[in-house]
Amino acid sequence: MRKVLAAAFMATSALALTGTPVLEAVAQSSETIRQIRIEGNQRIEDRTVQSYLLVSPGDTFDPSRIDLSLKTLFATGLFADASFEKAGPDLVVRVVENPIINRVLFEGNRALDDDKLREEVQAAPRGIFTAARVQADVQRILELYRQSGRFSATVEPQYKPLDQNRVDLVFVVTEGPVTGVRAINFIGNDEFTDRRLRSEVVTKQSRWWRFFSSNDNYDPGRLEYDRELLRQFYQNRGYYDFRVISAVADLTPDREDFYITYTIEEGEQYTFGDVQVETALDKLSSEGLRRAIAIQDGDLFRGDQIEDTIDTLTYAAGIAGYAFVDINPRLEADPETRKVNVTFAIDEGPRVYIERINIVGNTSTLDRVIRRELRVAEGDAFNRVLLDRSRNRVRALGYFEEVEITERAGTRPDRTVVDLEVKEQATGELSFAAGFSSVDAFLIDLSVSQRNLRGRGQTLIARVSASDRQQFVDFRFQEPRFLDRNLSAGLELFSTRSDFLDVSDFESETIGAGVSFGFPVTDNTGLQLRYRLQSDEINVEDTQLVIFEDGGGLATEEILIDRNIPATPDDPSDDTAVQVPIPIDRTPLPDGTIIVDQCSPLYAFRSTICNSERSDITSLIGYSFNWDRRNDPIAPTGGFDLSISQDFAGFGGDVQYVRTELTGAAYRGIFKGVRASVRLSGGVIEPWGDDDSIRINNRFFRGGSSFRGFDVAGLGPRVVDVIADTEGNVIDVIAQNSLGGKVYYQGTGEITIPNYLPEEYGIRTKLFVEAGSVGILDDSDLVLNETTGETEIFFTTRAGQFNNIPGGLPASRTIRDALGLRASAGLSVGWDSPFGPIQFDFSQILRKEEYDRTETFRFSTSTRF
Repeated sequence: MRKVLAAAFMATSALALTGTPVLEAVAQSSETIRQIRIEGNQRIEDRTVQSYLLVSPGDTFDPSRIDLSLKTLFATGLFADASFEKAGPDLVVRVVENPIINRVLFEGNRALDDDKLREEVQAAPRGIFTAARVQADVQRILELYRQSGRFSATVEPQYKPLDQNRVDLVFVVTEGPVTGVRAINFIGNDEFTDRRLRSEVVTKQSRWWRFFSSNDNYDPGRLEYDRELLRQFYQNRGYYDFRVISAVADLTPDREDFYITYTIEEGEQYTFGDVQVETALDKLSSEGLRRAIAIQDGDLFRGDQIEDTIDTLTYAAGIAGYAFVDINPRLEADPETRKVNVTFAIDEGPRVYIERINIVGNTSTLDRVIRRELRVAEGDAFNRVLLDRSRNRVRALGYFEEVEITERAGTRPDRTVVDLEVKEQATGELSFAAGFSSVDAFLIDLSVSQRNLRGRGQTLIARVSASDRQQFVDFRFQEPRFLDRNLSAGLELFSTRSDFLDVSDFESETIGAGVSFGFPVTDNTGLQLRYRLQSDEINVEDTQLVIFEDGGGLATEEILIDRNIPATPDDPSDDTAVQVPIPIDRTPLPDGTIIVDQCSPLYAFRSTICNSERSDITSLIGYSFNWDRRNDPIAPTGGFDLSISQDFAGFGGDVQYVRTELTGAAYRGIFKGVRASVRLSGGVIEPWGDDDSIRINNRFFRGGSSFRGFDVAGLGPRVVDVIADTEGNVIDVIAQNSLGGKVYYQGTGEITIPNYLPEEYGIRTKLFVEAGSVGILDDSDLVLNETTGETEIFFTTRAGQFNNIPGGLPASRTIRDALGLRASAGLSVGWDSPFGPIQFDFSQILRKEEYDRTETFRFSTSTRF
């Protein structure tokens, strides 16, 4: 296809660097130039060529000025060749124009796609073709391949001439193998092993499982960064004198990998000595600032504590009204005592103002969506604390993978330019998932979401989910700046059907809608107001029972006939006693035998859940107050957050209650890769007005994902059957339906732990401890027999009534409502699998009640929005 290849390209390149010797073509003459004729130009106009010349008609034939004119023509890059000739009184300028690039093509590239290479090269369609520019692009492409670990890559530029002085430029790439890192070695390390130091650097040794990572490719730039990481690692462990003597990369004989060798000098371990603060600023007290510093005499020297202290002092000075301070730490090391004395000298710095804020990298998100999160504006005084706070607010949006803020000098010494660079991440998702979990059994999930609709920061979520336990449809929309004010507004439509027949003998159906409004109170606090209107329907399972009346006319024994009768919550006929003269198992029923539903008043063991079987309208208003002082919204290593919410039901509708919940958490980074958190939460719900109890669907339940180690609704008030032997000794406690509670309290402690697996696997591990309880029911909910008001019923077991329990044993049924402490501990493993996030929980029960339902293993899936 291509007739002219590299040889022709190099010939043209040589031609572009030469021209006809001017002094030979034009001799010195006192004769003046009558006119200048341009020849050979195709697309460039005559007057454009003449504008580059240093001679004009009427000037003398001056070889030196003509020679400068020739050099000027070549410097434009428009011409491959040019020459001057004297033709009588005329000066003839002959030019050969450089071709125009028609297309830029790449061949042989597989590791780097065309778009990546096209971003790097300067050559572009309709641009000027010159040898120098092409060679510069070759070097740029080679540098990209070196950064990706392919040091043996070669690039050969070729071109194909076209009509009208155009060319197709082709870069033919031979990528070669990936140049990996065969081994990373350290010389001079006595305190830390090679393996420990390898974990601190970004560059990794090439291993088969790192196929998702490029950090095991050799990159000279990354090597310099690793040197700095080693210095930080040692200095944060007291080695003040540590230095990297050399970092050498040797190519293996087969030229496929590198050996990297660091030669280091650890030095001695130091502690902090005397720590002082010096300042001449009127509003700052040296003693007061010293008390704000966490460093104490005798503490192990850590370089990062110096930086943290500078941030602390800068923040303290900002609170006192000094937006511009210079803090200069003076370190004096004493080799004899191995102490480092530190003096922080604080002085008022030059006043600097923000000249301009540039936002770079937001290909989808509008500028104003980012700018409204910034705590500084153009023209404001430069403030490091506010800039850091702005970065955290932009990160908290969740729209960007990376957010970095840098400063550079402005047009004047007292001006600075702030560059905020972001890297967009996907905020929209269309997903379909099917799976199985120990919580919901089979699961089907279809969702469409966009957290940054049209780049305006709006959130739209539509989700349909169906599982063995729950089916729901949910539609939500949120506008973060309603009416262009600092006010968020949201709309929610939902329909949920939940099946708790296996744990509490009821199922519920909820349909409703809600609106919410939120606004910030301060930089760290916010308030949300909401209103919700919903219809709730509770259906207790219709279960027909054969009963025998005792002397008081109440049923005390039961034989299950059929539990697969369709639910008829609006039909009371199956909730009352029905005389049946029909035989069961071909055996006539004895006199006095009747069939009733489990919610019949004649049934001695009638559950208190039956009181909730009805349809109601709930009209609810509420608020949430949030206080967030975390140092990072994604992976906090310090600070805390606090939330309090209250809901008031009864402003219209059929249900009246007040629900209050409080949640708080504290975070702490222990060391790299290890973070700890403690979360405390609690809630209480009370009826008011005409209501004297709380319906079961509004009570608190704990267990499953909300309290690891216990089954769904596994702890809290429960109907319990106690079986005894003929001598009165308890032989079994059988847990029946869970009833939920009006109060709960819970504490959760978590600490992330390293698992030493490649980061690209997306596997996270953490240890957890759960402690808390749920309980307290109204007196009316503790009654088992509404006719007699009994809270405990005694009966005699029948054969087959309970598994492995013989008939004829004394038994009793009560409602246990102990708010005693429950606790569990275990390991939680999260995996960002290709099929979606999966969570594995392994638990050990530390404390429980005998009637609680526990579990030692659970896995579940979740859908990201």
